[in-house]
Amino acid sequence: MTDWTGRRFEVEVGAVAHGGHCVARAEGRVVFVRHALPGERVVVAVTEDKGGSFCRGDAVEVLDASPSRVDPPCPLAAPGGCGGCDWQHASADEQRRLKAAVVTEQLSRLAGLEWDVEVEELAGGLAHWRTRTRLAVDRRGKVGFRAHRSHRVVPVDECVIAAPGTVDALAGREWTPGAELDVSVDATGRTHASELLPDRGKLRSGKPVLRPHRVLGSSVAVEQAARREWRLAAHGFWQVHPDAADVLAEVVDEWAGLTAGQVAWDLYAGVGLFAAVLGAQVGAEGTVVAVESALRAAEDAADNLADLPQVRVFAGKVEDVLADGGLPDPDAVVLDPPRKGAGRAVVNAIAARAPSRLVYVACDPAALARDVATFADHGYRLSDLRAFDTFPMTHHVECVALLSR
Repeated sequence: MTDWTGRRFEVEVGAVAHGGHCVARAEGRVVFVRHALPGERVVVAVTEDKGGSFCRGDAVEVLDASPSRVDPPCPLAAPGGCGGCDWQHASADEQRRLKAAVVTEQLSRLAGLEWDVEVEELAGGLAHWRTRTRLAVDRRGKVGFRAHRSHRVVPVDECVIAAPGTVDALAGREWTPGAELDVSVDATGRTHASELLPDRGKLRSGKPVLRPHRVLGSSVAVEQAARREWRLAAHGFWQVHPDAADVLAEVVDEWAGLTAGQVAWDLYAGVGLFAAVLGAQVGAEGTVVAVESALRAAEDAADNLADLPQVRVFAGKVEDVLADGGLPDPDAVVLDPPRKGAGRAVVNAIAARAPSRLVYVACDPAALARDVATFADHGYRLSDLRAFDTFPMTHHVECVALLSR
């Protein structure tokens, strides 16, 4: 088959697909098109063709525009530009409709469920929400973001979605070429940044190990959520949208449905956000088992929840801790797995203990749908679902699903 890379042609743009692009067809092949919207007619330039039934491309000219198309506020949100934002060319309402369509399609295709999804807007609008990010440094020592599906660094002076005190705190300075930069701004408004330098001679999975060197702030961030103060590693996991942690904790609080003396599991617990909510529900007579694989996060969880003796924190992989079999049977389970989802082994281990309710927090709708389908094999049904636009301008969406036995 001839390689289509660099080829240009007109296409009618079809439905949105998971990953920040839409589907078009040309000469019997699928073309995943970025910078387009459903219903448009565009000229697409093929950017990647590895053979087979599909290729990837950018809409480089719009012949018939969607009424939902807007001018991107950032000039780098364009073909050949920064790969961080997927939907700057869509209105706010259209962005949420596109994300809802993706969640609906994934549940239908992977879990066999027909579900009417609405993606809810968070406060603050589309811009300046991202409180944590990682930047790359180009060969001239300038900070930037990588192009889509590329290692190429696109230099930036500012970022539309970045919170004040993040990208603007690092741009305009020279850094070590080839380094990366972790930067966050916490609830107190303090900026924390570390330059990650390759540690010569050390490799992990064939890639250089990055050694952090703090350049701004401290190693500890202070956050506020669920009516508590949290202290955690400055670049450890925390929701990047400033309203997300509170919103998700409120849904968990509503759906966990626990009473005093009961048992809950909080799996992939991070620094203990949901464990705190569960601990308040079960009270001093109950038990919350919080499991987190990252040792520093587990230590932070134990420190943050020291006033809740009913919360027991376990450091280790979820599948390993559950396999030990020494945990009390849960009345409810909250799980917030990484992007790949919980997976069959963890789902099977949870279902074997027969909790009556599961609250599943998901940052990837495909992984959520796969795990919902596996839970269905054990007699759990999807009872409710809420989706939130916690990552405006990007294709990412956060879902919370309630499953009942």
